[in-house]
Amino acid sequence: MTLIAALQNIVGKGNVLTDDDVCARAVSWFDHRPMTALAIVRPANTEQVSAVVKCCAQAQVSLVPMGGLTGFVEGAVTTAQQIGLSLERMTRIESMDVEDACVVVEAGVPLQTLHEFAEEHQLHYPVDLGARGSCTLGGMAATNAGGNEVLRFGMTREQILGLEVVLADGRVLSNLRPLLKNNTGYDLKQLFIGSEGTLGVITRLALRLRPLHNSLSTALVAVNDFTSVATLLRTLEQQLGGRLSAFEVMWREHFNFIVADGAKHKAPLATDYEFYVLVQTANFNSAEEVIFMDVMEQGLTTGIIADAAVASSLAQQKALWAIRDDIERLTTGLAPYLGYDVSLPIKHMDSYIRNLQAAIKQRWPDAIVIVFGHLGDGNLHLFIHIGPQLSASDKADINQRVYQPLADIEGSISAEHGIGFQKKSYLTCSRSKDEIQVMRDLKRVLDPLNILNPGAIFDA
Repeated sequence: MTLIAALQNIVGKGNVLTDDDVCARAVSWFDHRPMTALAIVRPANTEQVSAVVKCCAQAQVSLVPMGGLTGFVEGAVTTAQQIGLSLERMTRIESMDVEDACVVVEAGVPLQTLHEFAEEHQLHYPVDLGARGSCTLGGMAATNAGGNEVLRFGMTREQILGLEVVLADGRVLSNLRPLLKNNTGYDLKQLFIGSEGTLGVITRLALRLRPLHNSLSTALVAVNDFTSVATLLRTLEQQLGGRLSAFEVMWREHFNFIVADGAKHKAPLATDYEFYVLVQTANFNSAEEVIFMDVMEQGLTTGIIADAAVASSLAQQKALWAIRDDIERLTTGLAPYLGYDVSLPIKHMDSYIRNLQAAIKQRWPDAIVIVFGHLGDGNLHLFIHIGPQLSASDKADINQRVYQPLADIEGSISAEHGIGFQKKSYLTCSRSKDEIQVMRDLKRVLDPLNILNPGAIFDA
């Protein structure tokens, strides 16, 4: 029996896509080229995932786990000889415990679906990002996704109470206990969070939820210099007593690019300030809304804030966030471009960006360098456009200019999207040789045949 026939026996003929059905799919949300794979297999449950993985291991054919394909680093790209393992049919929210504020879900559940489900129970899942309608909870765990509320609640890792994972030989490792404290030996789930599908296939998750806030206070503020941006962050964290849930900074070039033509977004502030900060607090009573307004007024009085637009309705809040979240405008308006997510100490951000902008402009005078990010957790996003052509040598040159300086300022080449294939050549900028060797050792123990997403993160 051929491998394709064996896989059809496991998941059903209609759930093994080949040839034109594979090509009809795009590589990812960011890469619209036709997908290439021996087949795309769509299991319906953990048992089928286990059988598929075991079947591929016996045939020594590698497979690539796939979530919503919204990743930024080519971390779920198949070749013509590989199986794409899509969990798109595994979309059940299995159970909700309101008292313990936790939920058990299958890995293919979209983030937005969980948001809406939790809110129906007056609860909140605190990881949020622009791809919420497409990204899946399993993919977010596999990449340890961050997002807009990391400042207050932490990354995906902090929300995971338990995981179920299919190992490279088909065994199922399951621990979905909904416990905040479980200090019983090695915390094995941590191995798989952020492993990008190289150590196991995440099939189910037990996730921690938080109380649903009664309201949000949101403002877009203009700031004249980076020193004031850093001061504003410290001031808000102190005065808002931990209620600050988002502190999103847009450099002037980014803000102006998004609102330039006025067709989709109306500029709520003048466009000649150096920085624009989207500030948001989650409020549990009306007194906290008053405190937010007082803090904004104090910032204007002291001069830390140059100007401010405070949202007075849900529609205005959505309009402010739409400016920050309009990644489609960047990906279409800047094509071809290179995108980055880096992490570094706040004290080094201003000089790092200034030096990078100067280096890029010196080499490509007409280049556009867009910078924005979740400043409170040290994460910056970069979009770099140098012109209508982007050669392989250009990419290598820009990558070196972006990544190499991070090694000297305790930075990271990846803040929240992972390594995939795109960044693995630069892993030594953020990890020591011994660290990388231990990663390889773990890979060999858990996946000795190198079946799961081979070549991602590093060469085994």
